[in-house]
Amino acid sequence: MSSIVTRTGDDGTTSLLYGQRVPKNHPQIEAVGACDELNVALGAIKPLLGSDPKGQERRQLIEQVQRNLVALMGEIACAESDRERYADSKFEKLTFADVTRLDLAVTALESRGLKFDGWATPGGTALSSAFEFARITARRAERRICGLPAQGRTLRVEAGQFVNRLSDLLWLLAREAEQ
Repeated sequence: MSSIVTRTGDDGTTSLLYGQRVPKNHPQIEAVGACDELNVALGAIKPLLGSDPKGQERRQLIEQVQRNLVALMGEIACAESDRERYADSKFEKLTFADVTRLDLAVTALESRGLKFDGWATPGGTALSSAFEFARITARRAERRICGLPAQGRTLRVEAGQFVNRLSDLLWLLAREAEQ
């Protein structure tokens, strides 16, 4: 079995998707890292979900979002010069249908008449706190993604839409978990 230790990053650089070396604090690496943190924050929610139908439904939603995040990280980790290569690749890609899935989940939660008044104060339950932590992590990922065009890396519109909708959904899920 080979080691995960390559030593290639000892000089403070890392590779983008197709091998281009960049500093570890490169804006694309920061955005991928924020999405990776979000993926972990979502994973931390799953043990808190019940085994009842609503818990299973939430788990399936979170797992789909995690798969979407992995696809998004692939797109972000691709150099601008390799955009076409990535678009033509067999890598899974985030789609408008993925954004729509989040929109539908938001609509479903809003239709339940969740009660909230003013600014939320996290900490009502362990589950609501976990959703809140994922939400703020999603907002950080969104800020990193939104900053990429100024650094010369353009992304498809679905990237920003997905993370924005996800943070809204996580906020509503936190409110639901409190009630």
